[in-house]
Amino acid sequence: MYKAFAAGDMPTVLGAMHPDIVWNEAESNALADGNPYIGPDAILNGIFVRLGANHEYFNLKGIQLHNMSDNKVLATLRYDAKVITTGKTYNAQAAHLWILNDAGKIMSFQQYVDTKKLADAEK
Repeated sequence: MYKAFAAGDMPTVLGAMHPDIVWNEAESNALADGNPYIGPDAILNGIFVRLGANHEYFNLKGIQLHNMSDNKVLATLRYDAKVITTGKTYNAQAAHLWILNDAGKIMSFQQYVDTKKLADAEK
């Protein structure tokens, strides 16, 4: 899914999600205003479209996947991005907790990120 996101292949990204996926952005993240986002369309419009509109670029770097029990996967990574309105860049540490069903579809997502770095870049 991360490779598809990097390539801008939204049909593949959204296709990896269960129709009832529950997505939560980190508290204090500007995109957390819609938490929880329910379903791929809510995630596309509430997260991905806004990321694209607000950033000159938004890249995921140094992705490491850590398998956990009970169909959980933890990804550690960094966001490397530039905010359009301020021209400021940020390189923020992040973690993503994914929960999959037995068929491999994403049931839930929880983001953890250095929200201060994001907020500082937005003002």
